[in-house]
Amino acid sequence: MTDSIALDTVDLHILRLLQNDARTTYRDLAAEVGVAPSTCLDRVTRMRRTGVILGHQLRLDPARMGRGLEALLSVQVRPHRRELIGPFVERIRTLPESRALFHLTGPDDYLVHVAVADTADLQRLVLDEFTSRREVARVETRLIFQQWECGPLLPPSATTAGPGTCQASEPD
Repeated sequence: MTDSIALDTVDLHILRLLQNDARTTYRDLAAEVGVAPSTCLDRVTRMRRTGVILGHQLRLDPARMGRGLEALLSVQVRPHRRELIGPFVERIRTLPESRALFHLTGPDDYLVHVAVADTADLQRLVLDEFTSRREVARVETRLIFQQWECGPLLPPSATTAGPGTCQASEPD
C-alpha cells in the first residue's frame, strides 16, 4: 500500500476541476482557484510526479462504438493460484470487449465489465473466452441498465459535495 500525499485546499480544488474537465487550461485553472498560472502548473506537475494524478482518459460512448450492451461478469477461478490467474488476467485484459477487471475477495474472484454488440455477442464472449478456459469454474452475468459516474475522488479528510454527486453516464 502506498502512502497518501498531503494535499491542501488549492490542490483539492485543482483536482476537482481537472476531474470534471481534464482539458482545462492552466490559465483557467489558476483563475478559478486564485493562484498564478505558474503556481498552478507547479502544483499539477508535483501531483503528477508524486502519482496523485495518473493520467488523462478519453471517454467514449460504447453504444456509438457498436457495443450497446454492457454487462458485469462475476468469475470464479479454480484453483486460485498465481500460475493460473496471471495468464487469465492477461488474456481478459487483451479482449476488446473488456472495459475493466477487478480482483475480488468473497465467493467470486473477478468482476469483469464488458461492452458487446448484443446478447448473441455476449453469449459468444462468455462461451469462447471465459467458460472455455480450464481454470474458470463459474461465470455469472449481470446486464447493466444504466451507469452513473461519481466523483470527484478526494482524500477521506476532504469535505465532499454530499449526496447527489453522481450523474448518469451519458455522452457529452
